Amino acid sequence: MPAAWSASPASAGADWESLSPAEAREALAGPARVALIREAAEAGLPDAEAVWGQMLLDGAEVAKDARAGFGWFMRAAAQGHLQALNMVGRCYELGWGVAHDPARAADCYRVAAERGLPEAMYNYATQLALGAGVAQDKPAALGWLRQSAAKGFAKAENFIGSFHEDGWACDRDLLAAAQCYKRAADGGDFRGCFNHARMLVSKGRVREALPWIGRAAALGTPRFREQVRGWLAGQGDAELRVRGTAALDRC
Repeated sequence: MPAAWSASPASAGADWESLSPAEAREALAGPARVALIREAAEAGLPDAEAVWGQMLLDGAEVAKDARAGFGWFMRAAAQGHLQALNMVGRCYELGWGVAHDPARAADCYRVAAERGLPEAMYNYATQLALGAGVAQDKPAALGWLRQSAAKGFAKAENFIGSFHEDGWACDRDLLAAAQCYKRAADGGDFRGCFNHARMLVSKGRVREALPWIGRAAALGTPRFREQVRGWLAGQGDAELRVRGTAALDRC
């Protein structure tokens, strides 16, 4: 542990500015994590402000307070913290701790995307694809998704697959869609796992698909699992229905 953290958490705040980024990350992972993060946020460290904002938003280890969380994201974003700026956008998009404002959400995503954040590229692309808070522009959305995917963001790869499957802003190409879904699945995106499984099922490769359905169920949200359950109920293959449903029941 850095020497700066040999003091008690209550007296450690004055040493934040002397820590290297690696030392700060080490301190934030220590046993006094919550107190340290709050102190660091109050001392003006952008990484800590963003983490503290997320903890308040989620109610993780502290009382949930979405409005306060939004405020901390704003403070970090004002210092150029791109993940925090992306979260300001999420708050505006979903009405977390602030009034729903899709136009402001799109502005936040655009700025963070232009500065190279892959999550923001994906979020801005989604706004463009849906015409949410910004004029609908599917070709521009696809361009941002490709930039995000090139940085390894699996959710973007899955969305590109949907563009190819549905023929949005590009020719309909099921082979390209299947390849995108496979890359998204390999990257750990639960929707990518499901879409990869779905494409395998369409080719009669049910046994290959089943592990991916299980992975999608394990990684996905409760709402998503119910959607998969409904899809399984409509499938003609008995093994797929039974084993796929069993995977959902284990989650």
